[in-house]
Amino acid sequence: MTVSPMAPVATTGHGAQARAAILARTETRLDALLAAEHTLWAGVDGRAAAPVDSVAQLVGAGGKRLRPAFCAAGFLAAGGAAADTRVVEAAAAVELLHAFALIHDDVIDDSPLRRGEPTTHVRAIDEHRSGGWRGEPRRYGEGVAVLAGDLALSYAMRLAQELPAAARRVWGDLVTEMIVGQHLDVAVAAEGVADTRLSEYIANAKSGRYSIRRPLELGAAITGDTALAATFEAYGTALGEAFQLRDDLIDAFGDAAVAGKPVRADAENNKMTLLMSLAVRRSDRVRDLVAAGAGGEAALREELAAIDVRAEVERRIDTLVTRAREALTAGPLPQEWREELTGMAVAVAYRDK
Repeated sequence: MTVSPMAPVATTGHGAQARAAILARTETRLDALLAAEHTLWAGVDGRAAAPVDSVAQLVGAGGKRLRPAFCAAGFLAAGGAAADTRVVEAAAAVELLHAFALIHDDVIDDSPLRRGEPTTHVRAIDEHRSGGWRGEPRRYGEGVAVLAGDLALSYAMRLAQELPAAARRVWGDLVTEMIVGQHLDVAVAAEGVADTRLSEYIANAKSGRYSIRRPLELGAAITGDTALAATFEAYGTALGEAFQLRDDLIDAFGDAAVAGKPVRADAENNKMTLLMSLAVRRSDRVRDLVAAGAGGEAALREELAAIDVRAEVERRIDTLVTRAREALTAGPLPQEWREELTGMAVAVAYRDK
């Protein structure tokens, strides 16, 4: 299952090298944990190892390793020693938490692909059908996937439980915000709520903070140094919103072959994304189409193109990246980490998948 993580930024300084070394050790930790769990449960029964293998397959399929990268960056920028094993445990924990979120999210959205491969529930549905097993294939597949996601969360919690108290508090906030934000996302889509303030909160809670700000804070909290708390909050909040807006653009206008997952899914699932909240402010017709729900996806795409919301979102991303860079300039950071985190911001905000 060994994976070469995709570095969020191709810098070559000492900080980047230290971060890359932590990420490499994180991959080794993930490999070892999942291999040991497979051996343990395969010894009970081959079926018992199936959820472990589902987690391992998703983790091994690649991904950006964004959250571990920011966790390692926060740790090193706060003065942590690269040889400290605690940051590896934290980085592995946030990647396993991400696996939990992705597996459940794919069930919620009924997504067929993740990282270019069939999703966990789709594989299980196909297995049930091909085996001619009892019961309903869809219920089986979704149930199996929910349990695999739960297992990934249990592994993440196991790794996080030995972190220092300050880091465990950040971890608790990270997990809770992400789950509550995901619930609100589902509820708002079902109710057809077009509330831009709530949409912005949901996007930041379930994605922005969880992807950038909290991993940075988690890494820094391991060191016990709180001097960068305000800097990471300002930088992470701005960059987290830019990250989510880029995600919205990829879904609305991107290429599924490049993204490795379906696009146009937000409109099909009536999601009131950050992009959509900006569009609603500009167009009453967008608001009406969102409120109408399923069936108007083509008209919605046409209206989004007509009001040129893509250009507005790109300008908003530019503003947010500038704000993130200003937070780094104002904060008590070593110059090397100003440069490193600036490069990471650009890579995150202007990615294509």
